[in-house]
Amino acid sequence: MRIPGSLVLANLPTSIERLGRLSEELGVNVFVKRDDQTGSEITGNKVRKLEFAIQEALDQGCDYLITCGGIQSNHARATAAVAAKLGLGSCLVLRSSGGDNLEGNFFFGKLLGADIRFVTPVEYRESRMDIMKEITEELAAKGHRAYIIPEGASNGIGSFGYFKALEEILGQEKELDVKFDAVVATVGSGGTYAGLFYANKGHNNSGKVYGINICDDAEYFKDKVVGLIDEMNGYTGQELNYNRNELNIIDGYVGDGYALSRHEELEFIHWFARLEGIILDPVYTGKAMYGLVEEIKKGTFKDCTNILFLHTGGIFGWTESARLAFADLG
Repeated sequence: MRIPGSLVLANLPTSIERLGRLSEELGVNVFVKRDDQTGSEITGNKVRKLEFAIQEALDQGCDYLITCGGIQSNHARATAAVAAKLGLGSCLVLRSSGGDNLEGNFFFGKLLGADIRFVTPVEYRESRMDIMKEITEELAAKGHRAYIIPEGASNGIGSFGYFKALEEILGQEKELDVKFDAVVATVGSGGTYAGLFYANKGHNNSGKVYGINICDDAEYFKDKVVGLIDEMNGYTGQELNYNRNELNIIDGYVGDGYALSRHEELEFIHWFARLEGIILDPVYTGKAMYGLVEEIKKGTFKDCTNILFLHTGGIFGWTESARLAFADLG
């Protein structure tokens, strides 16, 4: 299957580790793919998507990147880092209610030289694309050609980052002499899941791809993934043969909402860190791994021998407010 060209930015392939103590606790082999180790400034899953999106930007002669996200967006920080590395300008449209501390991803975005524009939650929800288009026109008047990357780089071109990641996993299965019955990823904007699913179907792999959504609901993301697959078809020139019912997105772990942590989620992150020496983040991987463990206990994965969890990074999400919430655990 023909896929678009891409830059080489991430430290790949990322390793796969068996979580020995967790596996013993649950009675099933649980592995983790360390996409939290794709780099330092570019750490996490976003850089895989940016390898494809920014190659397209360069092919179009663009010298400026515009993207959006929450105040602690991992994607926005990674975009600013790659822009600086390649000598491009960057503008980050960040959702904020005001009074944010200069910390975490917000701090690193500033440090990397991004032009940061704040918008209210309502403006972000209803008109973030219009705002980014206005910035494109503003930059054009100054002689720049800007490329807009949507939230999380979750569009057709960006999703190929995880098409390529699934191919990487298939190669590692042979190296490790293990077959993953399930690959499980966090679903926050849909692009990671879409790319994994597209490659999994395209290669007729017997394992299944599961997502655990940490915002909105499963039906919302199924609609999103269907749209992304349509976009990806436009790049491959082929129609992926699949059924919507094959989109395995597990609902029930959004908790109090996006980037809002419940006591049991923070307790789980603490327990997991002490058990395996791996730090999850409170926004994405903490909720998703918590969901995976709960679903294993419920029997959702009873037919699986080997399960692979994708650690998509997010350690910079441990801001002061998150640390204070964790401190309340005592």
